[in-house]
Amino acid sequence: MRKTGLGQVAPGEVPTGRSLLKAVGGLRGLVESILPALAFLVLYATTKNLPLSVLVPVALAVVFVVVRLVTRTPITQAFAGIVGIAISAILALVSGRPEANFLPGIVVNSVSLAVLLVSILARWPLIGVIVGFLTNETTQWREQKAKRRVLYLTTWLWAGLFALRLAVEVPLYLAQQAEWLAGAKLLLGIPLYAGMLWVTWLLVRAVYSGIPRPISE
Repeated sequence: MRKTGLGQVAPGEVPTGRSLLKAVGGLRGLVESILPALAFLVLYATTKNLPLSVLVPVALAVVFVVVRLVTRTPITQAFAGIVGIAISAILALVSGRPEANFLPGIVVNSVSLAVLLVSILARWPLIGVIVGFLTNETTQWREQKAKRRVLYLTTWLWAGLFALRLAVEVPLYLAQQAEWLAGAKLLLGIPLYAGMLWVTWLLVRAVYSGIPRPISE
């Protein structure tokens, strides 16, 4: 977080759209996240050609990795993207069902929601564990009421995000509505994630106002 755009925001300062964009990977990261799903939506809605609709996003993901290799920029995000897109494409082609393209995303959302809820039940909310690790307060935050409340709240908010995705996407998956699934993935993907990241950052900064601002490189 300290290396992202949000990490450059001073205590008490409201994050800007630019800092939020940088936090989700910048313009390149945004394009890499949105374009494959958008390509599937457009191609399948217009052609109903399943192989074309799932293979073009794979090709785009390969291009993203090659571009990052050529420009010598970190490939972690792009590589993770190509793995996920390839698995989705294989499931759709093997099953012959376009909605299977979204099954890995549904599984990831389900696992994420389960982990968050288990962490809350165990009284070690996941956002608290993550923030504690980043701030070298592995357990101290549990002894401070304000921090504990905020970290529980943000964990519940992230659980709500994944629950919302499942509430929308699972019925569409069962109804075999591939186009609507693609649209839902776009709307509930980066925009919702970025908004939740922003809210989480604001809440955490409110109780961690003593975190020093990192020196800009």
